[in-house]
Amino acid sequence: MAVAHSQPVHVWDTPSRTLVVACGHAQQAPSPHAASHPQAVLALYTGGRAVIDQRTRLTVSAGDVMLIPAGEKHRTVAAERAEVWGLGFHPSAFTHTEVGPLLEPFERVRQGASAVVPIPSGRQEHLVRLLSELHAETRAPHRALGEQVTRSLFSLVLAEVGRSSTWAPVESRPTLAGEALTYIERHCLEPISLREVASAVGRSPAHVTTALKQATGRSVVEWIISGRMAEARRRLVSTDERVDIIAERVGYADPTHFIRLFRRTEGLTPAAWRKQHRAPDAH
Repeated sequence: MAVAHSQPVHVWDTPSRTLVVACGHAQQAPSPHAASHPQAVLALYTGGRAVIDQRTRLTVSAGDVMLIPAGEKHRTVAAERAEVWGLGFHPSAFTHTEVGPLLEPFERVRQGASAVVPIPSGRQEHLVRLLSELHAETRAPHRALGEQVTRSLFSLVLAEVGRSSTWAPVESRPTLAGEALTYIERHCLEPISLREVASAVGRSPAHVTTALKQATGRSVVEWIISGRMAEARRRLVSTDERVDIIAERVGYADPTHFIRLFRRTEGLTPAAWRKQHRAPDAH
């Protein structure tokens, strides 16, 4: 399988992008500490091998896909000439679209299923081509039908992984943090708060706050805001909706409050961010 270039892959270090694809070397040096990220990550290894801690110790090699749900702690233990296509995305921006049902593999990993999915040899080149096309589409200037093409390619990538999955029955329950994150991803565009999240998982607000902070380093409110801002960025780039309409769509009745939060997270107002990222040379 070909690798397009040899730059290090850090798709999870681009929080301002709702969906990003990169290709190159996986991290070669061991990670001293486990990390978690607001994006879910799908990593297709096309060469070499790596050993990764993610709940348990996993070995991945060429032809394997590694699934990392948003907020899941992981670290590289060792890597040998590992080459990888990495796809990072914010689940909240896709949960309520046609892509939503295809996110099931990530949910199963949260529930205790293996995070490694071997792709049949006859489908690996096809998956690389899909990722390559998706990479090109996400870097192209804003254009008509761009959002639909991106979602279609994204859906095909997820479908390939889903069809390759041979899940064993999952007997363990997801962690409390995993349950809370799943609820937030599905409902963060609604007017929810810590109290609703705690009620949904059957624990006290204080218990949920502590569990999520310890597991991910982020609070419930920070995860809610992260999900809302991801959907806001998607709408700013792919639609012509007014800022006040987008604010309402992502859970904020007060557009001024939304603008203030958006500027705090992105460094620009929504209007300025849209102008910058929809410019022909934005990518």
